[in-house]
Amino acid sequence: MNQILRLSTFLGLQRSTIGMLFMVILVGMGERMAERFLPIYLIALGGGPIVIGLLNGLDNLMSALYAFPGGYLSDRMGFKKALLVFNLFAMFGYLLVILIPAWPAVLVGALFFLSWSAISLPATMSLVARMLPMNKRTMGVSMHSLVRRIPMALGPIIGGLSIGIWGERDGVRLAFVVALLLAVLAAVMQQKMIAEDPARESDRTQSKKPEKNPLRLFREMSPALRRLLVSDILVRFCEQIPYAFVVVWCMKVIQAPVTAFQFGILTSIEMATAMLVYIPVAYLADRSTKKPFVVITFIFFTLFPLALLFAGSFEFLAFAFILRGLKEFGEPTRKALIMDLAPEDRKAAMFGLYYLMRDVIVSIAAFGGAFLWLIEPQVNFLVAFLFGVIGTASFALRGKDLSN
Repeated sequence: MNQILRLSTFLGLQRSTIGMLFMVILVGMGERMAERFLPIYLIALGGGPIVIGLLNGLDNLMSALYAFPGGYLSDRMGFKKALLVFNLFAMFGYLLVILIPAWPAVLVGALFFLSWSAISLPATMSLVARMLPMNKRTMGVSMHSLVRRIPMALGPIIGGLSIGIWGERDGVRLAFVVALLLAVLAAVMQQKMIAEDPARESDRTQSKKPEKNPLRLFREMSPALRRLLVSDILVRFCEQIPYAFVVVWCMKVIQAPVTAFQFGILTSIEMATAMLVYIPVAYLADRSTKKPFVVITFIFFTLFPLALLFAGSFEFLAFAFILRGLKEFGEPTRKALIMDLAPEDRKAAMFGLYYLMRDVIVSIAAFGGAFLWLIEPQVNFLVAFLFGVIGTASFALRGKDLSN
C-alpha cells in the first residue's frame, strides 16, 4: 500500500487528476477513431484538397478562438463545470456528422468536436496547477499528455478497422456514434470524480474577477512568455503546413501507399514513442531548467516533414513516425513552462490567451498548406521544414526559463 501511495505521489495522481485522466481517455478514444481519417472521409463525400485545407485551417482558427473563452470560463465557473460545458460542445458536433453525411456538415460539426482539446486544455492545465504543487506540475502535465496518447494510439487502429469493414463513409460515421457514447460516459465520470476548483471560493471572497479583455491580459504577459510564444508559432507552422496531408501522402501519393489499418499502426508507433519519453523527461524537467527540453522537442518537430519527404514505404514511414513521436519529448515541459511564467491568479486565462494568439496565426499556415500542396507535395514539406529551423533557432538563442 505504501508503495502504491509513493507511486501515486511520484506521478501526481489524486482523485481529481485521475478523474481528468479518465475523461481524456474516453473523449479522446471516440474523437481519434474518426478524426484522423477526416481528410479521407471528406474525399469520399466529394471534397477536394481545398476542402481538406479548409478543415485544417478552421480547426486551428476555431481552436485558437475557443482557447481564450475556455480559459476565461474556467477561471469564472471553475474547471469542473467548464469541462462539462466543453463536453456538450463535442457531443453536438458528433451529432451533426452522424445525422448529415455531407462535407459541409462535417466542416460545421468539426468546429465543435475538433476544438474540444483546445477549449478544455486551459481548464485541464488549471486543474493541474491548482491541485498539484509546483514541483509536480510537469509530471501532472506529462501524465495528461501520456494518457492522451492511449486513445491517439488505439483510436486510429479501431477507426482503420471500421473503414476496412464498412467503407470510408459508413465506417467513419459509425466511429462518430461510438465517440458520442463515450463523450456521454466521460461527462458522467468527470462530474463524479473531479473536485470543485479550490481557488474559486477564495477568488470570490477576495472580490477577484477573471480578466475577459485579452488586450489587458496581454499586457500582463511576461517578455519570457512572449519569446516562447513567437518561437512556438514558427514551429507550429512547421507542424501544421503538412498536417492534414500526412494521411493523404501515406495512403495516396507515395510509391508504396499504406492501407488505413497500416496508417493506424503508424499512428500507434508515434504515440508509443511519445509515451515512453514522458515520465523520465518530466522527472528531469521538474528538477532542472526547462528550456533544453523545449529546444529538443522543437528539433524533432522540424525533422518530421523532412523525414516524411524521403519516406516511400511503410518501413521508412515507421522511422518518420518515430521522429514524430519524439516531438512530444518536451511538449508537457513547454505547457508547464507556460503555467510557470503565467501570473498566479490568471493561469487558465493566460494559457488560453497564449493559445488564442498562437493558433489564430498558425491557422493561416494550415490553410496555406493546401496551396503549397497543389504546387507540389514536396514544396509543402520543405517550406514546413524551413519554418521549423527558424523557430527552433529563435528559441535556442532568445528563449528564457524561470532560472535565467
